[in-house]
Amino acid sequence: MINKYPELTFTIDGKEIQANRPEPNLSNIEVVPFERQMDPQIAIEAIVEGYSVLILDFYSSGLFLLKVLKDYVKKQYPDESFQGQRDFRSAFYKLSQKILLVVREYKLAVKKAPEIGWFKILYPNQEEFLLSFPQVQGLNSSWQWYKKGIFIPVLNHKVHPWFGTYFPTRFEHLKLFDKWLKRYKGEKKSAMDIGIGCGVLSFQLLKYGFEKAYGTDTNPNAIVGLHEAQSKNKLYSKIDLIFGDLFTGIKEKTELIVFNPPWLPAPYDTEGLDKAIYYDADLFPRFFTEAKKQLQNDGRLVILFSNLAQITNVTDNHPIKMELAEGGRFEKELFIQKEVIPASKKTRRNQLWRASEMVELWVLKKCKTE
Repeated sequence: MINKYPELTFTIDGKEIQANRPEPNLSNIEVVPFERQMDPQIAIEAIVEGYSVLILDFYSSGLFLLKVLKDYVKKQYPDESFQGQRDFRSAFYKLSQKILLVVREYKLAVKKAPEIGWFKILYPNQEEFLLSFPQVQGLNSSWQWYKKGIFIPVLNHKVHPWFGTYFPTRFEHLKLFDKWLKRYKGEKKSAMDIGIGCGVLSFQLLKYGFEKAYGTDTNPNAIVGLHEAQSKNKLYSKIDLIFGDLFTGIKEKTELIVFNPPWLPAPYDTEGLDKAIYYDADLFPRFFTEAKKQLQNDGRLVILFSNLAQITNVTDNHPIKMELAEGGRFEKELFIQKEVIPASKKTRRNQLWRASEMVELWVLKKCKTE
């Protein structure tokens, strides 16, 4: 495999891992310049026709143009259903990538722009390049989360997710897991956290006395971020970090496997953080097949899930119910649901479906025939 970004290669436990970053545009491309006093409709027409628009004056000019573009796309996608909103976001995302900013000497080359520390960390050898405005917004938000931290109620402390790492913004499913862990009476020598993300489930395991957690993830940035945190916090040293898919790299069997998978089937080939939201068709069959091999005979498999896909009519299939009905590998020991709190009144999205959403905790054990 070609080492695309040698400056982003980290050595963790003797293995090289290359972190991801938004792709910098280094080519000379034809752009339409935009400043706040100009007619935004000219810029919108250019974007729709496939041209890129470069913000020249203020950071706020990019925010203004994004708002105008969002209003334009909304008129093309007025459907307020769950699927309609997905289609709108997909179309808006594609067009918004045409709004560009120059990054020069680790700073945005416009006035009154935020300071983003990721530029120096992720682009140490790039003096000047282009990024789309949404990419810059993502980097800015990520930098704020990384520096300030995100308070996790079940841990009673903050996590500091590295760029491009999934972290929870809702906590009902974590509260279910916390409640179950509090009553857990099994062995606590080790557990596996599949898809560790920013490490919340592993931290919960350690909180309740597990001696070691194995955390895997296909996202290299999640592993890089947690490895960085291990040098600052002794608690993190109890987590063995493994870059790989599902159980790759884990030879031991364990008494507990925890999994907080994506809750929606993928509408397209996913990459990046979308993999934390959408699951491919083969994810659950592969997971259950491998989990059967990794789980001790008297062990437990805990999965955190939701009925989101069913209540929004994305699919009728529930992958855990399908496994229990057809897989022949596991049987249900416990099933708990918890209502989701209503969406914030500040959100602009139509999320009335949340009144029917339930987060789920499934506890499975191997079938008695095993």
